[in-house]
Amino acid sequence: MSDSLTKAAKKLSEVVNSLSFGEPTSFIYNPLDYAWSIHQQYLKLAGVGKKKVVFLGMNPGPFGMAQTGVPFGEIPAVRDWMGLKGTVEKPNPEHPKRPVEGLDCAKSEVSGRRLWGLFSEKFPDGKDFFKDHFVANYCPLVFMEESGRNRTPDKLPAFEKKPLEEVCDKHLQEIVEILEPEWLIGVGGFAKKRAEKALKGMEIKIGTILHPSPASPAANRGWADAATKQLKEQEIWR
Repeated sequence: MSDSLTKAAKKLSEVVNSLSFGEPTSFIYNPLDYAWSIHQQYLKLAGVGKKKVVFLGMNPGPFGMAQTGVPFGEIPAVRDWMGLKGTVEKPNPEHPKRPVEGLDCAKSEVSGRRLWGLFSEKFPDGKDFFKDHFVANYCPLVFMEESGRNRTPDKLPAFEKKPLEEVCDKHLQEIVEILEPEWLIGVGGFAKKRAEKALKGMEIKIGTILHPSPASPAANRGWADAATKQLKEQEIWR
């Protein structure tokens, strides 16, 4: 299964690289290219066997997957809990305010710290988590404005968004076909909405948890407890 996921990720990377994006998007990072080594290790670790749950995020954060190639890839979680290692190359061009330093990046991805922190608390051994769970991002690209400001895919104009969504929808369908999960859990409203459109007609239940972003007041009031409660209410966790 991890081989099928690897092929699908390679294909996704090639197709999104062929898409065009204009101002105010000035820089685009594709960690499936420059952080491929660690991403491939992640797929080999996490992509074995059928899953009960696939968690879906929006796109890479600047200090998470943009650095490590792993969705929500907070560095201590990737390095210590998952046990992944390797060299990350540089995107070209690289924004001077958003350098890619790989596993040496000292900054924290708060969303990733919260998400993987919850998972590692419940499953101290990462292999136990990945027996039934998989984490993916809907879109693999990072979009930045000239200032270095992050630009999320939902902010793209329709003529740029539509071809990107077609590619990402197809890849999400492939993930579900390969892993055959019972549940797709959107991490936040955007991911749930895209999953509902992309997976319409497929045999899968779609749910959601609160996004762990520090920009969310609700997430800042105790995200782990809120997300755990949601997963229990949906009878995904006990």
